[in-house]
Amino acid sequence: MSPLPHHRRLAVGALALATFAISCSSATASTSSPAAPSASSAKGKVLWTPSTKTGPSSFRGIQCAAPGTFGVVKDPVKGDVWKAYQAAGVERCETVGPELDEGDTFYLGWSSKVEVGDDADRYVFQLKCSPSTDTANHPIEIDITNSRVRLQEWDTDHVAHPLWTAPVKNGEWHKYALKVHLGRTDGTIDFWFDGKKQTFNTGAGTFKGTTWDGDTDYLKWGSYHQNPGDATNTFTSPVMATTLETATAGS
Repeated sequence: MSPLPHHRRLAVGALALATFAISCSSATASTSSPAAPSASSAKGKVLWTPSTKTGPSSFRGIQCAAPGTFGVVKDPVKGDVWKAYQAAGVERCETVGPELDEGDTFYLGWSSKVEVGDDADRYVFQLKCSPSTDTANHPIEIDITNSRVRLQEWDTDHVAHPLWTAPVKNGEWHKYALKVHLGRTDGTIDFWFDGKKQTFNTGAGTFKGTTWDGDTDYLKWGSYHQNPGDATNTFTSPVMATTLETATAGS
């Protein structure tokens, strides 16, 4: 990786994240190595996935300020799933997933349903970079309202490039899958929605641009953006894997 500008190197040390209480009590991020291989199959290898049996500690951290809550719930369609409740006026209720390495290529798969209590958008997925300033901040993000979902890429000048959108409704389950190659200017994104490969606004099936910036990049799921209404994001355990089939097998 090419050295970052001096002002970026000074801005970043160890990843510092404010880990809030789950159900409004103090919690500590898991110190286990999230990127270590955890399972394999004939089609591919699982690189990381959290466990609803283990609970929130299987994420590297939880950012969910009171009165927001995060934990495992039973869904009649999906069984044991995660639920992030972002209270009105609170900035976020998000999980912190594994750190990433520039140059890596991987697949991600999960299912999600949301309830958004206003007309504003919430980020339900982020590939986040640190530092947040003078970088792309979140090179890949999926945001959602009570009427549409959108995938965007953000470049090194923190300019958004909307790639794809579709109509959705509160309370609907939808499947998401990404193939990501991490690069500051030569990264790539492929995207599947409800099991179908999507074509981007550019007319191509693969986007090339910024998918990495800063010194440390990592993954986040939940609900982010302070707004006047409550929001929830209920989602299956995300799977990072070496193949699309393995990443999406449980979603």
